[in-house]
Amino acid sequence: MKKAFFNWSSGKDAALALYKIQQQEEFLITTLLTNVNKDYKRISMHGLRESLLDAQVASLDLPLKKLYFPADVNMELYNSTMKSQMMEFVGNEVKYSIFGDIFLEDLKNYRDSKLAEVGLSGVYPLWKQNTKKVLQEFLDLGFKAITVCVNAKLLGKEFVGRIIDEEFVKDLPNNVDVCGENGEFHTFVFDGPIFKQPVNFKIGEKVLKSYTLHEDKEENCHTSSKNDTENYDTSFWYCDLI
Repeated sequence: MKKAFFNWSSGKDAALALYKIQQQEEFLITTLLTNVNKDYKRISMHGLRESLLDAQVASLDLPLKKLYFPADVNMELYNSTMKSQMMEFVGNEVKYSIFGDIFLEDLKNYRDSKLAEVGLSGVYPLWKQNTKKVLQEFLDLGFKAITVCVNAKLLGKEFVGRIIDEEFVKDLPNNVDVCGENGEFHTFVFDGPIFKQPVNFKIGEKVLKSYTLHEDKEENCHTSSKNDTENYDTSFWYCDLI
């Protein structure tokens, strides 16, 4: 089998992509890789507590490698840290990097260019699939997820802390992708066919957080790049899971 590491966000697209990879039995997942905000002990962008990430991965029964970044990370630090980790993987004869991306061309190009620098190849099990079909497959397989972060420009407080189901999809505005592929929302998957048992949690506080835009914004925020800085999304609703 081909050795690969899996870029694990804790969300639904990553979960479905991992499921598909495991079903194919073409790749051996040596480890999951997750970026963590070292200042707040939470997953970058998703805002999920590190303790819940640990519980989730324990139920997946796979090794986990965490990369810690400061809250105010810049691109130079991000790229150098990622490159160092990629080279470590290559040194262990890992040749592939797996992502749950669906259609963001600029993000895929960025990933592939950085992987190529160290001799790795990207694998995208969900690439170019219809997002409505992706989400329906996710639900049909029995996966369960809850929103932990939503873009306040597009979705209100009522959308964060909601279970992903058909009612959630019906309530989404027409300009929001059903998989949140443009960064409209992020999720935490707590049950499904790849888990040994459900991950237990309680819903905590819902808060609105706004951020100052930096020119060297981290690429791994799972949003499409934009030339006009006024179009960047800087305000998000978060639901704390405990």
